[in-house]
Amino acid sequence: MTSIGRTRARGIETLSLDSADTRNALSAALVGELADALTDCAKDTGVRAVVLTHTGNTFCAGADLRDPPPPDALVALLRQIVELRKPVLARVTGHVRAGGLGLLAACDIAAASTESTFAFTEVRIAVAPAVISLPILPRTDPRALARYYLTGERLDAAEAVRTGLLTAAGDDVDAVLRPVLDGLRRSSPQGLAETKRLLTARVLEAFDRDAADLTALSARLFASPQAREGMTAFLERREPSWVL
Repeated sequence: MTSIGRTRARGIETLSLDSADTRNALSAALVGELADALTDCAKDTGVRAVVLTHTGNTFCAGADLRDPPPPDALVALLRQIVELRKPVLARVTGHVRAGGLGLLAACDIAAASTESTFAFTEVRIAVAPAVISLPILPRTDPRALARYYLTGERLDAAEAVRTGLLTAAGDDVDAVLRPVLDGLRRSSPQGLAETKRLLTARVLEAFDRDAADLTALSARLFASPQAREGMTAFLERREPSWVL
């Protein structure tokens, strides 16, 4: 059973995270299928740009705690989005948590509806937003990010725009994206590819410099006793032992 839906309209390939029973959590299978779909888009000259969206009320709930992808597989997926020689846009009409925010930040343009919410929930299960920091840190406001990384508080769509997690938000996300998609359809493939390369240079520098260290940090934290307590508490829907 596939976890990625695919449609195309006038050169825009839409990839939909379609595992609503797990709130589109990043399982090993979903990460692999999304990577394969992006590889197909890279090779297909009929694809001008890619829209990454979702079914259900959650864009992505973060890592699947029952079937997490290896940290290096998530790094590879995020880098693949950044390096794809075609624009990748996120279209969000629901909630985004933890690792799902890495997908947003890897995209070139991210738009959401006003009812969407966002949160870096890693600290609440005793881990850190390690791997997803690779695309997030170069693209967001550091003072705002410090607050939301450290507290796990929810952001609304307007605050996500202010911090740089989103490009734009509106009551109708498709209305927000309509002029963007029109502009991409009017742009040449070569112009888009080379312009994207200029825009992503700093992000790719972060991958080259920090990916190995952050992958190791993620693996170490997920294997720790505190993380086991945090994940168990989350799955059992109770407070972890450290809550005051």
